[in-house]
Amino acid sequence: MKKITTLILASFALSSLAQTPISFPEVLSGTDFSLTIHTDSVQFLSGKKTFTNAFNNNSYLGPTLFLNKGDIVTMNVHNLLNDTSTVHWHGLHVPAADDGGPHTIILPGETWTPDFKIMNNASMYWYHPHTHMKTGQQAMRGAAGMIIVKDSAEASLNLPRHYGVDDFPVVIQSQQFDINNQVVWRGMHDSILLVNGTIHPQLDVPAQVVRFRLLNASQERNFNFGFSNNQHFYVIGNDGGLLNHPVNVTRIRLSPGERAEILIDMSNLLGHTVHLMSYASEFPAGVQGGTPMMGMDTAMYSPINGIDFNILQLDMVTHTVNPVLTIPASLVSVTPLLPAMANETRNIHITADNMMSMDGPFYFNNKLFDMERIDYRIPLNNIEIWSLFNQTMVAHPFHMHDIQFFVLDRDGISVNPEERGFKDVVMVAPQETVRFITKFEDFADTTMPYMYHCHILMHEDDGMMGQFIVVPSNTTGLIESKTADNQLKLFPNPVQETLKFELPDAITTQQYSYRILNSSGSEILFSNSLMQNSIAVSDLKPGYYILLLKVGSKLYQGRFIK
Repeated sequence: MKKITTLILASFALSSLAQTPISFPEVLSGTDFSLTIHTDSVQFLSGKKTFTNAFNNNSYLGPTLFLNKGDIVTMNVHNLLNDTSTVHWHGLHVPAADDGGPHTIILPGETWTPDFKIMNNASMYWYHPHTHMKTGQQAMRGAAGMIIVKDSAEASLNLPRHYGVDDFPVVIQSQQFDINNQVVWRGMHDSILLVNGTIHPQLDVPAQVVRFRLLNASQERNFNFGFSNNQHFYVIGNDGGLLNHPVNVTRIRLSPGERAEILIDMSNLLGHTVHLMSYASEFPAGVQGGTPMMGMDTAMYSPINGIDFNILQLDMVTHTVNPVLTIPASLVSVTPLLPAMANETRNIHITADNMMSMDGPFYFNNKLFDMERIDYRIPLNNIEIWSLFNQTMVAHPFHMHDIQFFVLDRDGISVNPEERGFKDVVMVAPQETVRFITKFEDFADTTMPYMYHCHILMHEDDGMMGQFIVVPSNTTGLIESKTADNQLKLFPNPVQETLKFELPDAITTQQYSYRILNSSGSEILFSNSLMQNSIAVSDLKPGYYILLLKVGSKLYQGRFIK
């Protein structure tokens, strides 16, 4: 009786409050983008404002970037935080130097300017900070935005694509606030839902076929999406692209970092109200957002865990001019990699000090992340099967940079059709084994690594992360082994006493200013009047460091090991 009462009260609380029309992030398109990350504040709750992070003119979140496959784009990322940051292009296939992982830091007041070719298929990706030990803090304060890639294959289909009219980007986060209305980003009592930064959101939806682009941008909560009338809908794409054909479902489960594109036919619902919901009562034990197991840590006892609750109110209004009224029978041609094609198998064991722990620390192969350690050196064009063995009682969303993969099976059983397309995040349930296959193509870099990690942000920040480099091989097909034009050549590396450097450009002055940062982004050494191309580093402790050298208005950087 207690559980039923809790469910009724929580559902009532989430559905009976005054609704606020959601807004959609502004759109930026073209090939030259400017993104400024900054601090701000928002009146989410009565009383004190909530301090936030955002991009450009927004107070929360950032603009939606529209990119075209095949274009070469430049991203001008300016950091106005009072802290080091990075920006990672989640899901995009780009050179390691442009990926925006924890090695590519942007100091306060500085600008990072990567440029890269858009090689991904049409789908929904996103961007967010990836600063080591600060990803969760910065992202959950609002530093995130959506990326929509377009291509000719998607353009040839009869799909809704009028942004904010029949094609809706939906960024969902669950938040916990303290008594001063500030984000408790590591909190697991998160029960306040934001959709595009709006609490108690409402949306007018035309009574026709509409498209929702769902992004779970939460810190740790999983969602089991469905509609309050239990209506069937169609999954047309997931993380990295469209599927072969629409998949008819009543639920789609998304863990943190995962995305899905869905179509739903609202033609017969004019004048009705329907809710986008999460049917969390259907989650198995150990999945964050489901019912906590008896005797488990109360860290998981959010009031909306294990119940079904509303996320977004949908009010059906008159259809648009030239509406889409049918669901396509087929979409694009997706040819998955087959296990017989693999030439390497790697095993990742997910473990914890205490098997029953719900908040970690959690490990990959019994190791925490180390900025100085490369976990795998992968030959260019390798096709590999990765097996993820979850030996904990907690579900973990596993995300991999650089590539998209195909999920092969769960405990030896083929995955459902909606999970058979291109993926870059896969949830691994407690005591489950998941296998995926992928190809490491196009980019190689012998020094700059890519990341793989749990996308529960506090797990990632606590060290549930590894890194790999893709190294050149004798095979062909390398598009780019990229060294950005602001990279320093440092030698010897590793170094013991004196670090020397070469600048990539012809520099007329011989006076530089420099800073040396440790792996956490803290400044260790600095000078405003360096007169030679060498720096004494004998007093540094052994470890991984970043040298930032400023010549006039231009900033150069390099990585070295002491």
